[in-house]
Amino acid sequence: MSDQPSRLELLYFARRVVVQQATAAVRQLDGWIAEEKRRAAERRRGEEMRPPPPEWLIQYGLNRHNVDAVHTGDCWAAAKSGRCQPTSRAQVVEALRHGVPACVHCRPDTALGLLD
Repeated sequence: MSDQPSRLELLYFARRVVVQQATAAVRQLDGWIAEEKRRAAERRRGEEMRPPPPEWLIQYGLNRHNVDAVHTGDCWAAAKSGRCQPTSRAQVVEALRHGVPACVHCRPDTALGLLD
């Protein structure tokens, strides 16, 4: 008899190797899926916990004493400036009445109904 394995034994061996590799690949994919689910749940929790955006913003100058403009809470220009603080409606109205310019992009004076 021959010491060489038969073709059938080699095919069974190849099948076991393929099953082993496929099992490892599926296990790896399952890990990636679980990690992505965890990340999605974390993002969702973060969005749920995020406080609502402010309704009104006051933009301060570089020295933090001068008020440069007033904005609505969702103004893209205010977001880009990085010098805005949330404020109340009353403070925005008072600032506009004292001559602080309204943002030309979001027009808080129009939103408040204070156009002259």
